[in-house]
Amino acid sequence: MSTQQRSALFIDGANLYATTKSLGFDIDYKRLLKEFQSRDNLIRAFYYTAMIEDQEYSSIRPLIDWLDYNGYRVVTKPVKEFTDSMGRRKIKGNMDIELAIDALELAPYIEHMILFSGDGDFRSLVEAMQRRGVRVTVVSTIQTQPAMIADDLRRQADEFVDLVHLMPKVGRDPGERNTRPAGENGRPSRDFADRAPPRSNPGLESRYGIRQGPAPDESGEV
Repeated sequence: MSTQQRSALFIDGANLYATTKSLGFDIDYKRLLKEFQSRDNLIRAFYYTAMIEDQEYSSIRPLIDWLDYNGYRVVTKPVKEFTDSMGRRKIKGNMDIELAIDALELAPYIEHMILFSGDGDFRSLVEAMQRRGVRVTVVSTIQTQPAMIADDLRRQADEFVDLVHLMPKVGRDPGERNTRPAGENGRPSRDFADRAPPRSNPGLESRYGIRQGPAPDESGEV
């Protein structure tokens, strides 16, 4: 019987982008997924980002489309534009609430949460997950000045992993062309994304593909 713990990735897209930019490398999301699949029984990988919908072309769209076809659950919402008291145009696109809700709803089905973010606002979420018996690993970096992770978030986590140490395993080869990965026929690979979740509870199934009731079988599948 498999002894691997059931885990889920929660990626704060904007925060991870800022962190990798500060460290001077790019994430290879295919390698990242394989890395964490090899460590645990990874049942979900979420990616959160806000998007400007009225733009004719968004530079992040190719990445979002690729992630959506290749094993990630992409969660997006339109950014909000407003003018502050000084008359300056501001853009707001915080995804904290969406990430927190997904994590708390998934908590009964996982033993390990991996959070890619250094945002201190997630400290309360980490604490709430721990109260539910979920071990939390936070991935960010302290190798920049200032550090990209809030100190209280780092202290709250069960484990902190510096992204610098993951770079050899999840970083993109600088020599690669800056295009999204594709399948053998030139189309995005759908091998992982095409695994249809079992149907049981309509609410949880539609959002997460997780069924209620019996424990997972020996294969570790839900």
